[in-house]
Amino acid sequence: MGPEAFDFELPTEQIAHAPASERSASRMLVLGDPLRHLHVRDLPAELPPDALMVVNTSKVVPARMHGVRADGRSFELLLCAPGPGQGEGAQVKAWVRHAKKLKPGDVLVVGVDALSLEFVGTDDIDPRARVFTVVQGDVLAACERAGEVPLPPYIARPDGPSAQDRDRYQTVFASAQGSVAAPTAGLHLDEAMVAALDPARVTLHVGPGTFLPMEAQDVRDHRVGAERYAIDADNAARIQAARDAGRPIVAVGTTATRTLEALGQGGRPIVAGASQTDLMITPGYKFQVVTHLLTNFHLPRSSLLMLVCSLGGRERVLAAYEEAVREGYRFYSYGDCMLVCPSQAGP
Repeated sequence: MGPEAFDFELPTEQIAHAPASERSASRMLVLGDPLRHLHVRDLPAELPPDALMVVNTSKVVPARMHGVRADGRSFELLLCAPGPGQGEGAQVKAWVRHAKKLKPGDVLVVGVDALSLEFVGTDDIDPRARVFTVVQGDVLAACERAGEVPLPPYIARPDGPSAQDRDRYQTVFASAQGSVAAPTAGLHLDEAMVAALDPARVTLHVGPGTFLPMEAQDVRDHRVGAERYAIDADNAARIQAARDAGRPIVAVGTTATRTLEALGQGGRPIVAGASQTDLMITPGYKFQVVTHLLTNFHLPRSSLLMLVCSLGGRERVLAAYEEAVREGYRFYSYGDCMLVCPSQAGP
Protein backbone atom coordinates (compact mmCIF):
# COMPACT_ATOMS: atom_id res chain seq x y z
CA MET A 1 0.00 0.00 0.00
CA GLY A 2 1.41 3.38 -1.00
CA PRO A 3 1.31 6.68 0.92
CA GLU A 4 -1.25 8.08 -1.54
CA ALA A 5 -3.83 5.83 0.16
CA PHE A 6 -3.57 8.15 3.19
CA ASP A 7 -4.00 11.47 1.44
CA PHE A 8 -6.69 14.10 2.05
CA GLU A 9 -7.32 17.73 1.17
CA LEU A 10 -6.96 20.29 3.94
CA PRO A 11 -7.50 24.05 3.56
CA THR A 12 -4.45 25.85 4.94
CA GLU A 13 -6.63 28.05 7.14
CA GLN A 14 -7.56 24.97 9.19
CA ILE A 15 -3.96 24.41 10.31
CA ALA A 16 -3.83 25.57 13.94
CA HIS A 17 -1.05 28.04 14.71
CA ALA A 18 -2.03 28.58 18.36
CA PRO A 19 -3.67 26.44 21.05
CA ALA A 20 -7.28 26.74 22.17
CA SER A 21 -8.00 29.27 24.92
CA GLU A 22 -8.32 26.41 27.42
CA ARG A 23 -6.92 22.90 27.06
CA SER A 24 -10.23 21.06 27.40
CA ALA A 25 -12.08 23.56 25.19
CA SER A 26 -10.78 21.93 22.00
CA ARG A 27 -13.32 20.15 19.84
CA MET A 28 -13.39 16.37 19.87
CA LEU A 29 -14.73 14.25 17.05
CA VAL A 30 -15.88 10.90 18.42
CA LEU A 31 -15.27 8.19 15.84
CA GLY A 32 -17.85 5.73 17.06
CA ASP A 33 -21.17 4.41 15.85
CA PRO A 34 -22.40 7.03 15.01
CA LEU A 35 -19.90 9.88 14.49
CA ARG A 36 -20.42 12.71 16.99
CA HIS A 37 -19.13 16.25 17.51
CA LEU A 38 -18.22 17.08 21.12
CA HIS A 39 -15.49 18.82 23.14
CA VAL A 40 -12.58 17.46 25.14
CA ARG A 41 -14.37 18.35 28.37
CA ASP A 42 -16.91 15.65 27.41
CA LEU A 43 -14.20 12.95 27.32
CA PRO A 44 -14.79 11.39 30.78
CA ALA A 45 -18.44 10.71 29.92
CA GLU A 46 -17.47 9.17 26.57
CA LEU A 47 -15.08 6.57 27.93
CA PRO A 48 -16.27 3.12 29.02
CA PRO A 49 -16.71 3.20 32.83
CA ASP A 50 -13.98 0.59 33.39
CA ALA A 51 -11.49 2.05 30.90
CA LEU A 52 -7.87 2.68 31.83
CA MET A 53 -6.31 5.73 30.22
CA VAL A 54 -2.55 5.80 29.54
CA VAL A 55 -0.56 9.02 29.00
CA ASN A 56 2.99 9.80 27.93
CA THR A 57 4.89 11.81 30.55
CA SER A 58 7.79 12.88 28.34
CA LYS A 59 8.68 16.55 28.62
CA VAL A 60 9.63 18.67 25.61
CA VAL A 61 13.16 20.05 25.73
CA PRO A 62 13.93 23.44 24.08
CA ALA A 63 16.11 21.43 21.72
CA ARG A 64 16.40 23.77 18.73
CA MET A 65 19.51 25.92 19.03
CA HIS A 66 22.09 27.79 17.01
CA GLY A 67 25.76 26.94 17.15
CA VAL A 68 28.42 29.37 15.90
CA ARG A 69 31.67 28.20 14.31
CA ALA A 70 34.97 30.05 14.77
CA ASP A 71 34.53 31.77 11.40
CA GLY A 72 31.22 33.27 12.55
CA ARG A 73 28.94 30.99 10.53
CA SER A 74 25.81 29.93 12.41
CA PHE A 75 24.22 26.49 12.12
CA GLU A 76 20.71 25.57 13.29
CA LEU A 77 20.65 22.31 15.26
CA LEU A 78 17.75 20.13 16.37
CA LEU A 79 19.03 17.70 18.98
CA CYS A 80 17.76 14.16 18.41
CA ALA A 81 17.74 12.73 21.92
CA PRO A 82 18.56 15.31 24.60
CA GLY A 83 18.67 13.91 28.10
CA PRO A 84 20.43 13.85 31.47
CA GLY A 85 24.11 13.02 31.67
CA GLN A 86 25.17 14.61 28.39
CA GLY A 87 28.12 16.55 29.70
CA GLU A 88 31.78 16.81 28.73
CA GLY A 89 32.88 13.82 26.64
CA ALA A 90 29.39 12.61 25.80
CA GLN A 91 28.34 12.10 22.19
CA VAL A 92 25.07 13.61 20.97
CA LYS A 93 23.23 13.64 17.68
CA ALA A 94 21.49 16.50 15.93
CA TRP A 95 19.82 17.35 12.67
CA VAL A 96 21.75 20.31 11.28
CA ARG A 97 20.65 22.82 8.68
CA HIS A 98 23.41 23.16 6.04
CA ALA A 99 25.29 20.23 7.59
CA LYS A 100 27.34 19.76 4.40
CA LYS A 101 29.28 22.88 5.37
CA LEU A 102 30.64 21.18 8.48
CA LYS A 103 34.00 19.41 8.61
CA PRO A 104 35.22 16.96 11.27
CA GLY A 105 36.89 18.90 14.06
CA ASP A 106 34.71 22.00 13.63
CA VAL A 107 33.54 23.33 17.02
CA LEU A 108 30.16 24.99 17.44
CA VAL A 109 29.51 27.23 20.43
CA VAL A 110 25.91 27.56 21.64
CA GLY A 111 24.95 30.62 23.67
CA VAL A 112 27.51 32.52 25.67
CA ASP A 113 29.92 29.67 26.42
CA ALA A 114 26.89 27.54 27.40
CA LEU A 115 27.86 24.57 25.28
CA SER A 116 30.68 23.63 22.89
CA LEU A 117 30.21 20.77 20.43
CA GLU A 118 32.89 19.23 18.21
CA PHE A 119 31.64 17.79 14.93
CA VAL A 120 32.53 14.12 14.42
CA GLY A 121 30.62 13.06 11.31
CA THR A 122 27.43 11.53 9.97
CA ASP A 123 25.60 9.02 12.13
CA ASP A 124 25.95 5.41 10.97
CA ILE A 125 22.26 4.61 11.55
CA ASP A 126 20.42 7.83 10.74
CA PRO A 127 21.97 9.57 7.69
CA ARG A 128 20.07 12.77 8.55
CA ALA A 129 21.80 13.05 11.93
CA ARG A 130 25.23 14.45 12.69
CA VAL A 131 27.33 13.28 15.63
CA PHE A 132 29.03 15.70 18.02
CA THR A 133 31.20 15.35 21.11
CA VAL A 134 30.47 17.67 24.01
CA VAL A 135 33.66 19.65 24.62
CA GLN A 136 32.27 21.94 27.30
CA GLY A 137 28.99 22.38 29.12
CA ASP A 138 25.87 20.27 29.67
CA VAL A 139 23.29 19.68 26.94
CA LEU A 140 20.11 20.02 29.01
CA ALA A 141 21.40 23.11 30.83
CA ALA A 142 22.33 24.71 27.50
CA CYS A 143 18.91 23.91 26.06
CA GLU A 144 17.20 25.66 28.96
CA ARG A 145 19.48 28.71 28.64
CA ALA A 146 19.82 29.07 24.87
CA GLY A 147 17.38 26.68 23.19
CA GLU A 148 14.03 27.26 21.51
CA VAL A 149 10.86 25.19 21.75
CA PRO A 150 11.05 22.94 18.66
CA LEU A 151 7.66 23.76 17.19
CA PRO A 152 6.73 21.90 14.01
CA PRO A 153 7.61 23.77 10.81
CA TYR A 154 3.96 24.37 9.87
CA ILE A 155 3.37 26.58 12.94
CA ALA A 156 4.13 30.12 11.83
CA ARG A 157 6.27 32.12 14.26
CA PRO A 158 8.19 34.87 12.42
CA ASP A 159 9.95 35.85 15.65
CA GLY A 160 10.37 32.33 16.99
CA PRO A 161 8.39 30.48 19.69
CA SER A 162 6.57 32.64 22.25
CA ALA A 163 6.39 32.47 26.04
CA GLN A 164 2.96 30.88 25.59
CA ASP A 165 4.51 28.06 23.58
CA ARG A 166 6.82 27.18 26.48
CA ASP A 167 3.71 26.40 28.54
CA ARG A 168 1.16 25.17 26.02
CA TYR A 169 3.48 22.97 23.92
CA GLN A 170 3.84 20.86 27.06
CA THR A 171 1.38 18.52 28.79
CA VAL A 172 0.34 19.21 32.39
CA PHE A 173 1.75 15.81 33.40
CA ALA A 174 5.14 16.16 31.65
CA SER A 175 7.92 15.14 34.00
CA ALA A 176 10.77 13.34 32.20
CA GLN A 177 12.89 15.57 29.94
CA GLY A 178 13.72 14.10 26.56
CA SER A 179 11.30 14.90 23.71
CA VAL A 180 11.88 17.21 20.76
CA ALA A 181 8.16 17.25 19.89
CA ALA A 182 5.15 17.21 22.17
CA PRO A 183 2.93 14.15 22.59
CA THR A 184 0.20 16.41 21.29
CA ALA A 185 -2.96 14.49 22.25
CA GLY A 186 -2.02 15.06 25.88
CA LEU A 187 -2.04 18.83 25.36
CA HIS A 188 -5.86 18.70 25.60
CA LEU A 189 -5.97 17.38 29.16
CA ASP A 190 -6.04 19.81 32.08
CA GLU A 191 -5.18 19.12 35.73
CA ALA A 192 -8.79 18.49 36.76
CA MET A 193 -9.36 15.95 34.02
CA VAL A 194 -6.11 14.13 34.76
CA ALA A 195 -7.04 13.94 38.45
CA ALA A 196 -10.52 12.61 37.63
CA LEU A 197 -9.34 9.99 35.13
CA ASP A 198 -6.26 8.85 37.10
CA PRO A 199 -4.31 7.63 34.06
CA ALA A 200 -1.48 5.14 34.04
CA ARG A 201 1.81 6.63 32.85
CA VAL A 202 4.50 5.62 30.41
CA THR A 203 7.34 7.64 28.92
CA LEU A 204 8.38 7.75 25.29
CA HIS A 205 10.78 10.49 24.23
CA VAL A 206 9.72 11.75 20.82
CA GLY A 207 12.57 12.13 18.33
CA PRO A 208 12.76 14.26 15.17
CA GLY A 209 11.69 11.28 13.06
CA THR A 210 8.14 12.38 13.80
CA PHE A 211 8.71 15.24 11.30
CA LEU A 212 9.88 12.97 8.45
CA PRO A 213 7.77 12.92 5.28
CA MET A 214 6.66 9.57 3.87
CA GLU A 215 8.96 8.80 0.95
CA ALA A 216 8.76 4.99 0.76
CA GLN A 217 6.67 3.51 -2.06
CA ASP A 218 5.28 0.94 0.38
CA VAL A 219 4.26 2.42 3.75
CA ARG A 220 5.55 -0.70 5.53
CA ASP A 221 9.08 0.30 4.49
CA HIS A 222 8.96 3.72 6.20
CA ARG A 223 11.10 4.15 9.32
CA VAL A 224 10.63 6.70 12.09
CA GLY A 225 13.85 6.03 14.01
CA ALA A 226 14.34 4.43 17.42
CA GLU A 227 12.90 6.31 20.39
CA ARG A 228 13.57 5.75 24.09
CA TYR A 229 10.77 4.54 26.36
CA ALA A 230 10.38 3.53 30.00
CA ILE A 231 7.73 2.31 32.44
CA ASP A 232 7.94 1.71 36.19
CA ALA A 233 6.66 -1.30 38.11
CA ASP A 234 3.48 0.31 39.47
CA ASN A 235 2.26 1.50 36.09
CA ALA A 236 3.23 -1.74 34.38
CA ALA A 237 1.17 -3.65 36.95
CA ARG A 238 -1.85 -1.36 36.47
CA ILE A 239 -1.81 -1.76 32.71
CA GLN A 240 -1.26 -5.52 32.78
CA ALA A 241 -4.06 -5.98 35.32
CA ALA A 242 -6.43 -4.01 33.08
CA ARG A 243 -5.33 -6.08 30.13
CA ASP A 244 -5.86 -9.35 32.01
CA ALA A 245 -9.35 -8.22 33.02
CA GLY A 246 -10.28 -7.35 29.44
CA ARG A 247 -10.81 -3.69 30.30
CA PRO A 248 -10.63 -1.04 27.54
CA ILE A 249 -7.22 0.62 27.38
CA VAL A 250 -7.29 4.17 26.04
CA ALA A 251 -3.97 5.48 24.73
CA VAL A 252 -3.60 9.27 24.80
CA GLY A 253 -1.72 9.82 21.57
CA THR A 254 0.26 7.82 19.06
CA THR A 255 3.35 7.90 21.30
CA ALA A 256 1.53 6.18 24.16
CA THR A 257 0.16 3.73 21.61
CA ARG A 258 3.58 2.82 20.25
CA THR A 259 4.96 2.42 23.77
CA LEU A 260 2.14 0.12 24.88
CA GLU A 261 2.33 -1.97 21.73
CA ALA A 262 6.12 -2.23 22.00
CA LEU A 263 5.76 -3.39 25.59
CA GLY A 264 3.09 -5.94 24.72
CA GLN A 265 4.42 -7.23 21.40
CA GLY A 266 3.72 -10.89 20.79
CA GLY A 267 1.26 -10.96 23.68
CA ARG A 268 4.00 -10.81 26.30
CA PRO A 269 3.12 -9.34 29.70
CA ILE A 270 3.88 -5.71 30.39
CA VAL A 271 6.69 -5.33 32.91
CA ALA A 272 8.85 -2.49 34.16
CA GLY A 273 11.85 -1.53 32.12
CA ALA A 274 13.47 0.86 29.68
CA SER A 275 14.44 0.30 26.07
CA GLN A 276 14.01 1.72 22.56
CA THR A 277 11.41 1.08 19.88
CA ASP A 278 11.22 1.76 16.15
CA LEU A 279 7.80 0.11 15.86
CA MET A 280 5.96 1.26 12.73
CA ILE A 281 2.22 0.56 12.87
CA THR A 282 0.44 0.30 9.51
CA PRO A 283 -2.91 -1.22 8.47
CA GLY A 284 -2.98 -4.94 9.08
CA TYR A 285 -1.20 -4.60 12.43
CA LYS A 286 -2.83 -6.63 15.22
CA PHE A 287 -3.09 -4.52 18.36
CA GLN A 288 -2.07 -6.32 21.53
CA VAL A 289 -2.88 -3.69 24.17
CA VAL A 290 -4.66 -0.55 22.91
CA THR A 291 -8.42 -0.58 22.28
CA HIS A 292 -9.21 3.17 22.10
CA LEU A 293 -7.15 6.19 21.06
CA LEU A 294 -7.36 9.92 21.74
CA THR A 295 -5.37 11.63 19.01
CA ASN A 296 -4.94 14.88 17.12
CA PHE A 297 -5.66 15.26 13.40
CA HIS A 298 -2.44 14.42 11.55
CA LEU A 299 -0.70 15.35 8.32
CA PRO A 300 -1.62 13.60 5.06
CA ARG A 301 0.56 10.60 4.24
CA SER A 302 2.16 10.65 7.70
CA SER A 303 3.13 7.64 9.79
CA LEU A 304 0.88 9.01 12.55
CA LEU A 305 -2.19 8.97 10.32
CA MET A 306 -1.34 5.42 9.29
CA LEU A 307 -1.26 4.35 12.92
CA VAL A 308 -4.70 5.87 13.51
CA CYS A 309 -6.04 4.13 10.41
CA SER A 310 -4.59 0.85 11.67
CA LEU A 311 -6.76 1.05 14.77
CA GLY A 312 -9.87 2.74 13.41
CA GLY A 313 -9.92 1.41 9.84
CA ARG A 314 -8.55 3.38 6.87
CA GLU A 315 -11.83 4.18 5.12
CA ARG A 316 -13.58 4.94 8.41
CA VAL A 317 -10.82 7.29 9.62
CA LEU A 318 -10.43 9.11 6.29
CA ALA A 319 -14.22 9.59 6.12
CA ALA A 320 -14.03 11.12 9.60
CA TYR A 321 -11.22 13.42 8.40
CA GLU A 322 -13.42 14.59 5.52
CA GLU A 323 -16.18 15.32 8.03
CA ALA A 324 -13.73 17.21 10.25
CA VAL A 325 -12.65 19.36 7.29
CA ARG A 326 -16.28 20.13 6.40
CA GLU A 327 -17.05 21.05 10.01
CA GLY A 328 -14.07 23.37 10.36
CA TYR A 329 -11.99 21.43 12.85
CA ARG A 330 -8.46 22.70 13.56
CA PHE A 331 -5.67 20.36 12.49
CA TYR A 332 -2.20 19.26 13.63
CA SER A 333 -0.28 19.85 16.87
CA TYR A 334 -2.28 22.78 18.28
CA GLY A 335 -5.53 21.60 16.70
CA ASP A 336 -8.57 19.64 17.80
CA CYS A 337 -8.69 15.91 18.45
CA MET A 338 -10.51 12.68 17.76
CA LEU A 339 -11.50 9.79 20.03
CA VAL A 340 -11.19 6.57 18.06
CA CYS A 341 -13.54 3.87 19.36
CA PRO A 342 -13.86 0.30 18.08
CA SER A 343 -16.38 -0.11 15.29
CA GLN A 344 -19.21 -2.52 15.92
CA ALA A 345 -18.64 -3.71 12.39
CA GLY A 346 -14.88 -4.04 12.98
CA PRO A 347 -12.13 -1.98 11.35
